[in-house]
Amino acid sequence: MTIPTEPIGSIPRPPELLDMLRRYRSGDASSEQLSEAYDAALQDTIRRFEATGSPVITDGEQRKSSFATYPLEGLPNIASDGVVIPFEDGHSRQLPRLTAGPFRYRNHAVEYLRAALPYAHVPVKQAVISASALSLIYPQEGLAGYRREDFLNDLVHEVSQDIRRCLEAGAYCVQIDFTEGRLAVKLDPTKALLRQFIDLNNRVLERFGPEQRKRIGVHTCPGGDQDSTHSADVDYAELLPDLFRLEAGNFYVQLASEQEPRRVLSIIQRCLKPDQRVFVGVIDVIDSKVETPQTVCDRVRLAAEYIPPDQLGTTDDCGFSPFEDDTSTGRDTAFAKIQARVQGTQMAAETV
Repeated sequence: MTIPTEPIGSIPRPPELLDMLRRYRSGDASSEQLSEAYDAALQDTIRRFEATGSPVITDGEQRKSSFATYPLEGLPNIASDGVVIPFEDGHSRQLPRLTAGPFRYRNHAVEYLRAALPYAHVPVKQAVISASALSLIYPQEGLAGYRREDFLNDLVHEVSQDIRRCLEAGAYCVQIDFTEGRLAVKLDPTKALLRQFIDLNNRVLERFGPEQRKRIGVHTCPGGDQDSTHSADVDYAELLPDLFRLEAGNFYVQLASEQEPRRVLSIIQRCLKPDQRVFVGVIDVIDSKVETPQTVCDRVRLAAEYIPPDQLGTTDDCGFSPFEDDTSTGRDTAFAKIQARVQGTQMAAETV
């Protein structure tokens, strides 16, 4: 049988692109030079992605400065002093803050997809940010003349359009990044915040028919930035039952770096619905050691003890560089890990 395997999204940017970005932002390079650097990075990423044998690729998020905030860059009604997300190693990331309504996207994910498709020879998936993550940009004190309810209505429309445009433009599938799911439990152990997030994301998913939702998935992990996480200490049992209430066809679940994979798999087994597929993480993106195909194969076989083979897929635990300045994983290492995932999944498919 065949076990599908897909990446999550980001690939570390080439040093040449990072250098050009520094030069551009300091005024030492033109927008034309930056555009050329982006295009060179994109072409190299796709070439190396396809060389791994991956049956599905992404653009590596080479043109995104952040997986979470790409829709907001360039908006006039955004400030930089939003919610702070602390990571276990002491560093943090800060979200923007909305300063006035109405809320509209400045950039759409379909722009990245359209740039990648002409260079690709295999299907391309596209990652988008979730409505729940972007809901955090609305200030707690509210905004004069722009109610939170109106913001959420605008947000649901914008996120659903982001997904729909990608599907219509030829994306193999669309992945909603929901890394804040586990974090929500950490911020609010009552899980009220998590359930608000689930309900909000379902408002987006409800705008798509059953066939479209087969091409839409949700990714969850405890964050992965500069070899650190923000919520790995949260018990997966507190997230997964609510996660699988999402009306999506596919779920991409970080698992390779979990301490008790059998326990997590048993929870997935209880929660997974017949019309859902789960792509289990078989590559630990934080560990610098490259997995062998045999290690991946063993992880797939373990997952197959709990998940029906026709509902099983494999993936990486997270993107390798969700923020452009994250160079904690080398570009060569990322592609070597992807190749191991592809080969190990193929090995397992011959035996399960």
